[in-house]
Amino acid sequence: MMTSTMIESPSRRSALGVLAATALSGCATQAVSPAEPERLVAEAQTTLSNFISDPAQTWIQDNLGRARALLIAPTVVRAGFIFGGSGGRGVLVARNGRTWAGPAFYNLATASVGFQAGVDVSEVIIVVMTERGFNSLLATTFKIGGEASIAAGPVGAGAASTVTADLISFTRARGVFGGLNLDGTVVSTNVPWNDAFFGGSNLLPPDILIRKTVTSPKAASFLADVAKATK
Repeated sequence: MMTSTMIESPSRRSALGVLAATALSGCATQAVSPAEPERLVAEAQTTLSNFISDPAQTWIQDNLGRARALLIAPTVVRAGFIFGGSGGRGVLVARNGRTWAGPAFYNLATASVGFQAGVDVSEVIIVVMTERGFNSLLATTFKIGGEASIAAGPVGAGAASTVTADLISFTRARGVFGGLNLDGTVVSTNVPWNDAFFGGSNLLPPDILIRKTVTSPKAASFLADVAKATK
């Protein structure tokens, strides 16, 4: 009965569709409209604003100034019944001194097995605190919790606590699940979206974030907000 309800719910069907599309996007070869990555950047900008204005997110507000980079995923969907997983798209911005560069585009996907039912939609910010964490994200594919450690960021009353990890994750969730565990999530470079946004060819994160061989005025407003939040 529970499975039937999930299939018949339009909102859940939509969320499952996002999850499936994300899982397949790494091998998709169809052309990408520049409007798609542009929309993701706008949504990432909104997500950053949501965290900055959330009274429960005082740790992230107080510590963004120490970040080496930020990975922001406006919509991460987790769905399933017994067998489940999560997926979404995100953007990575990084800085050298006070100057921020990016965004580079990524896919996020994970699979899980366990007792779970329903659909959960989360906004995610991963604060990259170390050079090791940043270098891991420059790889074509990276598994969170492997070479670079990850910890859930403190919120609410525990926001004054000390956290030590390469990556510190924060989520704002709506749905039937509890907090989203990102350990084991596979983060892979989304080259078609990089190319569509910057008008390049086979652009990888180091081209955008390290060598800075491409830039785009379409990222200016977002990068300005990141700089303001991390000053």
